[in-house]
Amino acid sequence: MSNFSGFSRRAPLQSSVPRGDVLASFSSYTDAQEVINKLAKAEFDVKGIAIVGRDLTTVEVVTARLSYGRAAIAGASTGAWLGLFFGLISTIISPITAQQIGIFFAAILTGAGIGMIFGVVNYSITRKRRDYAAASQLLAERYDIIISPDLTAKAHGVLGTSAAGMPGVHAAPHVPTPTGSPTAPEPEAPVDPDAQPKA
Repeated sequence: MSNFSGFSRRAPLQSSVPRGDVLASFSSYTDAQEVINKLAKAEFDVKGIAIVGRDLTTVEVVTARLSYGRAAIAGASTGAWLGLFFGLISTIISPITAQQIGIFFAAILTGAGIGMIFGVVNYSITRKRRDYAAASQLLAERYDIIISPDLTAKAHGVLGTSAAGMPGVHAAPHVPTPTGSPTAPEPEAPVDPDAQPKA
């Protein structure tokens, strides 16, 4: 998944998966976006931060059962929008008259009729192998926020978290440092057998 903005430049294509520290990991892409938005609002340098989806899965959700009626309505709707577009163009380039208004509505009706025909024909061809409508989506099991190791500590400071406190961050468990270490016993001096008293 990606988020496009008309005010940002297209990022260069990656030839490999971005490397760096995992700032956080989420099961939702929206949650990962919110973290980057928070960093951006704090004027943090977010350039180069990447959201990497792990364990990608294609999900197809069935939205409706198709029929000739549904195919006709869907085709007519698409054709009507196309006719509306051409009707508006003809209205803009010509003065508005009663005849021009008639052409405008005629374009909408003509587009709806042509779209209906194409919708029914297309459904009759594909109904034997696909008799339902579905929406496909690419999802991931988790979304890791990858950041440069030089900026990890600063990013946690902006977010008010730590490597062990951020949900989903892969951090080593904390091991308490002992306050004092036991003193090792001094080794005994070797005994010279010649120095021992003879019985």
